[in-house]
Amino acid sequence: MPTRTAGATWKGGLKGGTGSFKGQTGLAGSYSFGSRFENASGSNPEELLAAAEAACYSMALSAGLERAGNPPTSVETTAHCTIEKVGDGFKVTKMRLQVRAAVPKIDAGEFRKIAESTKENCPISQVMKGNVPIELDAQLT
Repeated sequence: MPTRTAGATWKGGLKGGTGSFKGQTGLAGSYSFGSRFENASGSNPEELLAAAEAACYSMALSAGLERAGNPPTSVETTAHCTIEKVGDGFKVTKMRLQVRAAVPKIDAGEFRKIAESTKENCPISQVMKGNVPIELDAQLT
């Protein structure tokens, strides 16, 4: 299996500094204290974590539905990653997933069961397991 690579650079102090990141495929962005802990423009690690969770979950749910004999037409996941001040530092405190899926010929109970199982078992969720609670709002469209 492949190993994926990305790097980041930070220049300057915490509040006045700036950072940039770049992945091996060209995915890149810049970030700052303001874009991470306030509402300034730019990216941040939590946005990247949310994107990773949304992409992984959508793919894993599609696989789970297909294994159960109900391949989806589409799965759309939006992830919301919350970072908060905890004690003297900051901590990712919650990941919330909003999932909308078009799955012909599946009942809501079976869909919910597969969606919950996926939340526990997709690879990126596994990284957070025991550290960050994952909330799930999964609905059929």
